[in-house]
Amino acid sequence: MAIHQTKLLVRTNGPGPCEITSEIQRELDGSGLTTGTVTIFCQHTSCSLMIMENADPSAWQDLQVWLDRLVPENDPAFRHRAEGPDDMPSHIKMALTRTNEVVPFADRRLLLGTWQGIFLWEHRRPRHDRTISLTFLGE
Repeated sequence: MAIHQTKLLVRTNGPGPCEITSEIQRELDGSGLTTGTVTIFCQHTSCSLMIMENADPSAWQDLQVWLDRLVPENDPAFRHRAEGPDDMPSHIKMALTRTNEVVPFADRRLLLGTWQGIFLWEHRRPRHDRTISLTFLGE
């Protein structure tokens, strides 16, 4: 077994998805590995990772609306407001979703379904630079 580890920098433009599938595939291409798994880990507490529909943006829009309704800004019960009204909601949204994904690969291709993509899901309104750690394990 061999390991290839690297990081991606993802610049976000406010709430919503940033597809990172092609960047992960590019790192796999350069890893020299053909078969194995990649662990994708988000090093932040106010955004998350998700494998989601990548063909129809209305799927993301519906998910964003649903999550915003579930965890609204300016909830009077929130005490943590250090970075503004979207701060605590972004932490809850991250906790309800995921900060890592594991995806298999074979023949140097990510084994995603036809309509699947890998996304960083930004939960904050301001732009951010997000760091994603990639660990490829395989042969």
